[in-house]
Amino acid sequence: MNRPDPNSADQSANKDDDAVWLDLVARLEATESSPLGEAPEPGRPETDQAGPGPAKEDTPRGFKDFDPLGLSSPAAAAASDAQAAQVGPEQLEGRPSGPRDFEADDDDDGAFVPEEPPSLVGTDPLTMLAWIGAVGGPLALLFTAMFWRSAPLLAILGIVVAFAASVVYLIMRLPHEKNEDDDGARI
Repeated sequence: MNRPDPNSADQSANKDDDAVWLDLVARLEATESSPLGEAPEPGRPETDQAGPGPAKEDTPRGFKDFDPLGLSSPAAAAASDAQAAQVGPEQLEGRPSGPRDFEADDDDDGAFVPEEPPSLVGTDPLTMLAWIGAVGGPLALLFTAMFWRSAPLLAILGIVVAFAASVVYLIMRLPHEKNEDDDGARI
């Protein structure tokens, strides 16, 4: 495996990048951010030192102190509220609307109201028994496995046969022909 030559051009490019980075950091630390874009006081220099390097301050600056747009100050929040109050709906007409500009309509004229389901009183008893077997069979097997571990094999086979017969009966009751006029919107 070949090792890179320490005198190659790539190594000098890294040194230049480091110097540029340090210069950038020094310039960013040397600038003072004033809230709402206020100009610095007259007679006071913009930077605390003339050359690149870390800025010397009496108090250390934390992450919360970095606010280049001045958005976290209370004066900025009050100014943005005042500016929003000055903008009326007539001035917003040419501007595209956003998700917060949407006003919900409380009209229930076109709301979906489902129809009442048909009563189970007039259902075919054999179909009702098949539905009970199709849904109750797996539930019966689950409860048997949880609470009646010593159930006889004949009882378990009877539950499985009842379930299978119920499912076969319900499948056989399905319509065999498709109605061409039906678009499938209703069940």
